[in-house]
Amino acid sequence: MAFEKVAVLGLGKVGHLAAELLAGAGFEVTGIDARGLEGAPFKVKAVDISNDAALRSALAGQQAVLSCLPYHLNIGVSTVAHAMGLHYFDLTEDVPTTNHIRKLAETSSGVMAPQCGLAPGFVGIVGADLANRFEKVRSIRLRVGALPQNPTGLLGYAFNWSPEGVVNEYLNDCEVIEEGTRKMVSAMEWMETIYVNGVKLEAFTTSGGLGTMCETYAGKIENLDYKTMRYPGHAQLMNFFFHELLMRENRAEAGRILTHAKPPVDEDVVYVHVAAEGWDGGQLKRKEFVRAYYPLEINGTRRTAIAWTTSASVVAVIEMVRAGTLPAKGFLKQEDIRLAPWEATRTGALYEQGARR
Repeated sequence: MAFEKVAVLGLGKVGHLAAELLAGAGFEVTGIDARGLEGAPFKVKAVDISNDAALRSALAGQQAVLSCLPYHLNIGVSTVAHAMGLHYFDLTEDVPTTNHIRKLAETSSGVMAPQCGLAPGFVGIVGADLANRFEKVRSIRLRVGALPQNPTGLLGYAFNWSPEGVVNEYLNDCEVIEEGTRKMVSAMEWMETIYVNGVKLEAFTTSGGLGTMCETYAGKIENLDYKTMRYPGHAQLMNFFFHELLMRENRAEAGRILTHAKPPVDEDVVYVHVAAEGWDGGQLKRKEFVRAYYPLEINGTRRTAIAWTTSASVVAVIEMVRAGTLPAKGFLKQEDIRLAPWEATRTGALYEQGARR
């Protein structure tokens, strides 16, 4: 059933832009945040989101919820959305949160769609698209890096994304398929070198980026993994920080230190390198999707690459659910979303505008 009323929770850079894009796509948007916000091109409510009663009151009359909040708040938000019969979307890469939402989806009256950002999210859509071009798939490799264009210092990094999310994915175990076996491996391992548009990068395992793909491809594929890309030398320093200095024992303090040392930058870039190998016409072949995404001007404001790629990915999915090209009930896996109709949405088209091959 078509829907028009969407509440966007969390109006940081990603949430605010997602609300703008939804409004531009014809949705009736209400932004909800803990703080008041003036001058937004959509209605805004100041609400204590951690208070279930207050959240329920704020969501009265809505048809869908998009959570752009820190991942640890999404269990509560998704539970409220489920109880109210609302469609639910979020950007989480946190596996326990996704498992909770999946359980809710068994009895939901709307669609429950976590993991709709860049990774997990867009790269899973691309990976499945490449895999679908083969008669039999051997491997899918997903690689993403959100980085400063002009790095300084030994880390070569800037925290343009949630420090909570980064610390989480650097420390939590990672699900993979290796030689046909579905397993968990440690983060910040399996180092490799990758070049994107001539830029040398290192890639290493991080958690959450595959979403539900290991389940989907179990028994069908030999190798499947997700890695984060960084400038060379980053992983060694982060391993020293987390493990030799024992900062893994205090994740909140680790995030505070790292953000203080490497604050966000305006001139960022998102590198995407997705590859699949398999048999086509009896021949073993490799297909690749390699892009670099840069800041874009949207609605008269310059947006960072990580903000618009993340926002556009989830809004395109919401557009597809409204149009009926995706299911309107139950749990939605990113790899079940077809790339061509996703790109054909009003918002998905931004990915072509901001790309360099």
